Amino acid sequence: MESIFAKSTLREFWKSRPDSEQYLKTWFDTTMNPTWKTPNDVKQTYANASILKDNRIVFNIKGNAYRLVTKFNFEKQWVFIRFIGTHSEYDKINANTI
Repeated sequence: MESIFAKSTLREFWKSRPDSEQYLKTWFDTTMNPTWKTPNDVKQTYANASILKDNRIVFNIKGNAYRLVTKFNFEKQWVFIRFIGTHSEYDKINANTI
């Protein structure tokens, strides 16, 4: 089972952007269930996810209206939320270093 740090980040985001709530809840529930061992395992579930260096994975949320940048620790089954925002906000960050 994955541990996600921190769900409160997702909750705060969907409070300010209610249209993202159900999509983020679905992502959270989906991510809590599998035991992914590699980025390719994630791609089996999320074909549109972008695999970056250092086990960072970018998810498209709500038809790519929002971007969720995560960092996985596959050994410990942890997922760290590094960024969530609109597509235009995402364009202003470096997803490899945030």
